[in-house]
Amino acid sequence: MNYKLKKISGDASFREFYRVKKNNKTSIIVFAKKEQYKNLIVYSVVNKILSSHNILSPKLIKNYYKDNMIEITDLGDKSFYDYIKDKRNKLKDYKKLIELIIKLQKIKLKKQYFFSGKKIKFTKYSLNYLHKESDLFFDWYLKYYFKNLKLAKIKKILKKELNNIYKKLYLKNNCFTHRDFHASNIMMTKKRLSLIDSQDAIIGNPLYDVASLIDDVRIKIPKNLQDNLFKYYLQKSKFKSKDQSKLKNDFDILSVQRNLKILGIFVRLYKRDRKSNYLKYLPHTWLLIERRMKNPIFDKLNILFKKHLPLKKLKKVKI
Repeated sequence: MNYKLKKISGDASFREFYRVKKNNKTSIIVFAKKEQYKNLIVYSVVNKILSSHNILSPKLIKNYYKDNMIEITDLGDKSFYDYIKDKRNKLKDYKKLIELIIKLQKIKLKKQYFFSGKKIKFTKYSLNYLHKESDLFFDWYLKYYFKNLKLAKIKKILKKELNNIYKKLYLKNNCFTHRDFHASNIMMTKKRLSLIDSQDAIIGNPLYDVASLIDDVRIKIPKNLQDNLFKYYLQKSKFKSKDQSKLKNDFDILSVQRNLKILGIFVRLYKRDRKSNYLKYLPHTWLLIERRMKNPIFDKLNILFKKHLPLKKLKKVKI
């Protein structure tokens, strides 16, 4: 059988992607150098769960796990990011993504799944998990840019206040959370939305994916559109109107937590993996953090940031 193999652009993971063309049909080979369990097995299981709930995602064609590969269906090259970035009126299209999040949140996960002889069990977000992620800000972003700061002391002070803030989260970790739900991970497949990059799925707070979408560091969504999308989520979700201020707090807390993590991850991608392309997103990531930290729930953290970090330099770092 004649076939052509072409490497295609990857993502922030250790995976490599190849498009295979056989008899005018295409598929994708996912090759994982590291973290094969998560990037191949968990990914395959999550995709199967999504498909069973009528959410379009890559289907497994063949399992080559012993060779660190799987073959999946090809959902094309056009992401929602490509589709929406130059569009003037974005609200109608973004509303469809809010509806997709709500559809995800209706998924009831089993206690465990099995695939290729492996047991898969989805964990819950916890206080420790939130800290583990936001620690990347201290351990990579600050450590790389400000070697002379007393980072251990500063980390201890700021983590204590972050801990107080995380404890104020109102909603329970009780629903399917994609964990990286943003415009580049949604594909436009024959006018139908499809979801990729789902291997990090977890059981989490319903506002996490909402924050991931609305405060997407890769695309500058105007504030009025962000506000309208959040209102639309509240309107379409099951939550009562009396909970709205608490839900907004959860949204702001999870947005700040996620974007502190992203600052660390993007510097790690540059420093460790030589992927400098992600550095261009750092200024907008800071803008989103500042926007959410206007919530009074962050008053003390704002004071501590100003006291212990050279904020003007922090946001104008040049590589």
